[in-house]
Amino acid sequence: MQAWKRWFTPLVCFISFCTFQAPALAEPEMVRPETLPQGFVIVVTDSSGKADKDNPMYLAGSTNGWNPTDPDWMLSGRSDLRWQIVIDKDLKGVGMQFKFTLGGWDREELDADGNAIPNRSLPLVDVSKLKENEKPIIELTVIDFREPVSLAEQVRASGFYHKLIVTGDVSRLEVRGGAGGAQAMTRDLQIWTPPGYNDPENANKTYPVLYMFDGQNIFEQLPGVPGEWGADETATKLVESGKVEPMIIVGIPHAGEYRLSEYLPFGSYKGVKPDAEATMQWVRREIMPRVERAFRVKTDRASTSIGGASLGGAIALYASTAHADRFANAIIESLPMMDDEGHATMTYLSSVKRWPDKVFIGMGGQEVGNDPADDELNKKYIQWAQVIDLGLGASGLDADQRMLLIDPEANHNEIAWNKRFEQALLFLYAK
Repeated sequence: MQAWKRWFTPLVCFISFCTFQAPALAEPEMVRPETLPQGFVIVVTDSSGKADKDNPMYLAGSTNGWNPTDPDWMLSGRSDLRWQIVIDKDLKGVGMQFKFTLGGWDREELDADGNAIPNRSLPLVDVSKLKENEKPIIELTVIDFREPVSLAEQVRASGFYHKLIVTGDVSRLEVRGGAGGAQAMTRDLQIWTPPGYNDPENANKTYPVLYMFDGQNIFEQLPGVPGEWGADETATKLVESGKVEPMIIVGIPHAGEYRLSEYLPFGSYKGVKPDAEATMQWVRREIMPRVERAFRVKTDRASTSIGGASLGGAIALYASTAHADRFANAIIESLPMMDDEGHATMTYLSSVKRWPDKVFIGMGGQEVGNDPADDELNKKYIQWAQVIDLGLGASGLDADQRMLLIDPEANHNEIAWNKRFEQALLFLYAK
């Protein structure tokens, strides 16, 4: 703990003042819309003509947990047949990534070739042309929207199970509850068991377990998401090659519209109250006992790991420190700084009394996006990951207890986390 305090002041300086001071802006004054306290307006031209009063347009992105039907992010129709949303919340500089939908990921926007577009980011705006407190207007165009196939329509209407297309054996296990607004929810864990788990000779064998947040994206790619972790394929390959010991992987699905609050561990993010501690109490009280009863998992601390990406990485970091008595290892991918440039995270870490045995940290060199306008924020995230790694080292984690992997070309998505997952498993489970 004392080591973190010695590092805290210079590291906060490093993050907030020393490294990231922007040079004096030349005319015109181009800035990211997310940095404007007065907000901004997005106006969208729907070239497909598919959006109407019965099928309104929604913005789904990093600001609302990628909820494709969030009523707070529904656009309004205009008299000129375009669609509009006024962003009057202070985003405090947190970069937005987003897409438009017609109320579901089976109705996401497409490019001219009928393919899902990459995540959008906002263009820079010239504040020198704005009056005091004037909201800039950002004009965008949607080429087309996906038309849902009949199966997707049936799933939306009835909610029946779809078949899991996975490598190896993945079982569903229904659990109820969560934190905050998710307390009344019912959701399915997805549990992957390794090759040989069901062989008669292994009937009494127990296995280490890795719990992963955002469990919907661990074993399969869902509509509207650019990829999946591919945890089943990667783990199968490594186990069958003998490079890692067999483990059980548990995907804990997020709570949709409540994802932000249930994964937020400390500080505040867009005014949302953090509920990660309540979520972890639910994980320990409901999820882990259910898994331990249904599957042959080892229950000791040394055999129990936890991981996630983005806000899932934030709660994984919290779980592995606030609940270090239960989790020995952590996978922390694309850890966000949120709206305080990491201050709340650093303040929390300075108070930690017990650390996990091993921590894998992954970050992309293009976390925010590939646009040259994103270069400074991309550098900031790389340095943020380096700061966390240095802080862990200062707190006593030796070089063989932590691993920092930065992929220069990787974005903030499942494709990147898939690519780095093999190294994460090798770091935690290599024979």
